[in-house]
Amino acid sequence: MKINQDYYNTVTKMEEAGVDPEYIVGWEGGYVLNPPREEQRVTEAYEAGYEDGKAKNTDNFSSWKK
Repeated sequence: MKINQDYYNTVTKMEEAGVDPEYIVGWEGGYVLNPPREEQRVTEAYEAGYEDGKAKNTDNFSSWKK
């Protein structure tokens, strides 16, 4: 199985930048098109990450640094 280098590099960059873990989990799920979390477990950071991941967007994660 070939590892998606863009995915790996982006997640590593977000972790090193101190991005909110909820945003990262959302971004990962959206990127690989997993179904979103159940409504009661969705946070604002998760939702933003999920939408950005789905769009393969890496421009917004810096606003989710903790």
